[in-house]
Amino acid sequence: MSSLTGLAPLEAVLFDVDGTLCDSDPLHYEALREMLLKIGFNGGVPITEEFFVEKFSGKYKVDAASVAFPDDPERGLKFIEDKEAMFRRLARQQLKPVKGLDRVRTWVENRGLKRAAVTNSPRENAELMISKLGLSDFFDVLIIGDECERGKPHPDPYLKALEVLKASKDHAFVFEDSFSGIIAGVAAGMPVIGLATRNPEDLLMKAKPAFLINDYEDPKLWAALEEFDKPAA
Repeated sequence: MSSLTGLAPLEAVLFDVDGTLCDSDPLHYEALREMLLKIGFNGGVPITEEFFVEKFSGKYKVDAASVAFPDDPERGLKFIEDKEAMFRRLARQQLKPVKGLDRVRTWVENRGLKRAAVTNSPRENAELMISKLGLSDFFDVLIIGDECERGKPHPDPYLKALEVLKASKDHAFVFEDSFSGIIAGVAAGMPVIGLATRNPEDLLMKAKPAFLINDYEDPKLWAALEEFDKPAA
């Protein structure tokens, strides 16, 4: 496990949304599987969770659209928009926070740290999830990948978040759950704590996170965070 104490004095914590704040991947998978069945994708055979993780999880919407409709970008983007609408219908009823989220929220608030939500999700999705989780007043800023020059896995969304927060990459870290998201945070120059909520640990480790945790109650996380409260930090 990598120590985070080199970031002291800590200024900011940046969070991805899907799969990081909430366990949303099963809802995305359900919506996508049903939508793909309707268009006869893969010969009408339902996609597997492994295929979803490899081709869709955490991906920028243009990249996701190209999987469904490689030769028709316009139709692909419309397909993804419809899939996101189905996801929102599911999320309004079924969305749940990642275990321990309230605990880490309290830790961040008690230290007066700046915080941003940084996501490739459409703004409507992100705002819905953040609201459902009771975090609308928690985040100082919400950065949407589609509203940046480039989305994740490029570093642009995280760099924009740092700019808006007026925080240094040398005094901030990121929580992420996807390969592309970890790549983006690392490319922006920050340590990334990876959440192995759904994606395979061996895949996430290839993106070079500082370390992986199962959720926000993982002892590895609290061992790292408690270092900041020691005088030497």
